[in-house]
Amino acid sequence: MYDPDQLRTFLAVAQSLSFTQAAERLGIRQPTVSQHVRKLETAVGRPLFVRDTRTVTLTADGEAMAGFARTILAAHEEAAGYFTGSELRGRLRFGVTDDLALTPLPRILRDFRQLYPRIDLELTVAQSPNLLRRVESGHLDLAYVKHGAGGGYEPNGRLVRRDPMVWAGIAGTRIAPDVPVPLVTYQAPSLSRSLGVQTLEQAGRTCRITCIVRGVNGVLAAVRAGLGIAIFARSLMPADLVEPPPSAGLPELPSIDLVLITNPRAAKEPAEALTAAILGSNAPLKPDAA
Repeated sequence: MYDPDQLRTFLAVAQSLSFTQAAERLGIRQPTVSQHVRKLETAVGRPLFVRDTRTVTLTADGEAMAGFARTILAAHEEAAGYFTGSELRGRLRFGVTDDLALTPLPRILRDFRQLYPRIDLELTVAQSPNLLRRVESGHLDLAYVKHGAGGGYEPNGRLVRRDPMVWAGIAGTRIAPDVPVPLVTYQAPSLSRSLGVQTLEQAGRTCRITCIVRGVNGVLAAVRAGLGIAIFARSLMPADLVEPPPSAGLPELPSIDLVLITNPRAAKEPAEALTAAILGSNAPLKPDAA
């Protein structure tokens, strides 16, 4: 049997690839993180990380354990919720970006409502900057948003995963390296839009905004119609879109963090319960192609 605390610590390191960041996220000391990982490796009988003074990477067994750990913790949370969750009650105002709303997140929310039927869950779907403003103004209790990688969302933010951003278009899209890049973007303010334009400018490329939309369905419709390319977190890119070939000469995009931001004035227990449900079900969030 594997200790849930050790599994949570292992997942925090696996997601951030940093013992220091894992300690900050979990609110424990770094030696405790190292101790949890060491004990789990002893229980498994195999190394889960390859680490030196500068880098931390998962071994093949570590990749396998990450999947098992999420399953074990999800089952643990479900069992705990069955016996204790029904006592939680109150209102939870939850915000999520629209592209995350097209992933398995709705299933997580459905399971959450079954486990905690006395929590009145109110859902808001919007772009990340708008959700962050609503958390700050007290209109949301918890928000699942995209944020520039590297932190800056502490102390009220919890890292779910770090994900590289990629250019995405339909198969066969051709972009000559000497012409402006046709972009399909969200209306401002938009993290992906600003990062994409900034990355192109730094690489000496120009862009042409061919379509401005309010939501991810508009982005998908425009890209599938061949109006241009868009920017997605890699784990959120629909299966029917592809990355342009190297001949397009597009610069590499930075990574972003998928983060849960809590309003410190919100009721603590409902927000923590949903946070645990999302972290415990942290499987790849791959949207459908449709």
